Amino acid sequence: MGKVTGFLEIDRQTHKYQPASDRIRHFREFTLPMSDEEVGKQAARCMDCGIPYCHGPTGCPIHNQIPDWNDLVYQGDWETAIRNLHSTNNFPEFTGRICPAPCEEACTLTLEDVPVAIKTVEQALADKAYKLGLIKPQPAKTRTGKRVAIIGSGPAGLAAAQQLGRAGHDVHVFERESRPGGLMRYGIPDFKMEKHWIDRRVAQMEGEGVTFFCGVDVGKDKRVAELTAEYDAVLFCGGAERPRDAGIPDEGLTGIYDAMPYLVQQTRRVASEPIASVGWPSEEIWAGGKHVVVVGGGDTASDCVGTAFRQGAVKVTQLDIRPQPPKTENKLEVWPYWATKMRTSSSQAEGAIREFQIATLAFVGEDGVLTGVECAEVDEQRKPLPGTEFIIKADLAFIAIGFAGPFMDGFMRDAGDALATRTDRRGNVSIAADDERYLTSMDKLYAAGDTRRGQSLVVWAIREGRQAARAIDLDLMGETTLPR
Repeated sequence: MGKVTGFLEIDRQTHKYQPASDRIRHFREFTLPMSDEEVGKQAARCMDCGIPYCHGPTGCPIHNQIPDWNDLVYQGDWETAIRNLHSTNNFPEFTGRICPAPCEEACTLTLEDVPVAIKTVEQALADKAYKLGLIKPQPAKTRTGKRVAIIGSGPAGLAAAQQLGRAGHDVHVFERESRPGGLMRYGIPDFKMEKHWIDRRVAQMEGEGVTFFCGVDVGKDKRVAELTAEYDAVLFCGGAERPRDAGIPDEGLTGIYDAMPYLVQQTRRVASEPIASVGWPSEEIWAGGKHVVVVGGGDTASDCVGTAFRQGAVKVTQLDIRPQPPKTENKLEVWPYWATKMRTSSSQAEGAIREFQIATLAFVGEDGVLTGVECAEVDEQRKPLPGTEFIIKADLAFIAIGFAGPFMDGFMRDAGDALATRTDRRGNVSIAADDERYLTSMDKLYAAGDTRRGQSLVVWAIREGRQAARAIDLDLMGETTLPR
């Protein structure tokens, strides 16, 4: 906890943003940092609540010891605070920026609508640790002689690689793209998290002995059988990138795209990389001067909204088939779980028109080019209501309704029926690998992250990577000191 009476004396404050009119002119992060003194005051609001739901099981998936490091920040002991935070979270600078903060929903002060600003303190603590030079390589003192291959360098793969490298194993990470990070690098816009944070962690891990092989598409450029023959263990962290089929008639019109190719292109553009990349469309997708419609109400849809505004879209409309949620939840029914309530992202606040309880019936166009989106209101069962049809003008449309598991070509096809037949209805390998051993039905092959449990949060991927690393270390060595 922080100051005993801090929650009574200090108002909740979070990072402020640059004005929307300024931030849509660039792709950089736009949060305005708080002073150390202000961060300390926010940490001081952490109360002696008896049962800190914030760090699990309903709050933080990786069980960050939030009251502990809040107190250390309040006391000004940044070094011990970051050491405590790193004991559960390999990458707090990632989660401090892009996690939706279920910990704050579980905070006892949420009952009064003024939760501790946990996410703000976490980001500030991680950034302060870099400024103080506290984040350095921590190579293993002894080597085990065991070799581990990790497929995919998203948050699950990176977390597992760092844990296994520090346990003394020789870790090789194989990444399909030209730089490490997976969709955390290419799918999350720079205005939410600039990519030098990933580069810093990769440099730290290389200093710990982890080797990265980029531009290698396992299953195509390198066979799965080769990896299982060359390494003592192979961990598959390939993500869940396959877009869910919306089933919306489009008659082959141009101007309609899944969300992820659009986001990947813009991230590559910011990084001065060629926009064409493995597995994504090569034609340029650009929203400047266009009327844009985004189908979907989640984080990926919101990222498309913010990207379109920064590219100069004339108008952005976001369609959500769900009813508009209430402004506030009944806390006695919901707390400490994640509440369904009206939330407005920073991208939506930049001028998006949000339509709720609207079904997308079809895409319409002329001469093979998209000109509009046919919609209708829906009833409580999400069935279109006759007579409520209307058309929204659209030059560009993005489908952002979630993901249906890993791509079934490449690795999954090369792994064969032994793995492919052990997937759930969405193609995730959760049937083949549980959350205890993470071992699939194939010898030496483990799976973790979104590819195992399905599309989820970065914080869940970090948890899975850490737990899979522990399981692998235990299987290889017969014992382990890695935390679960």
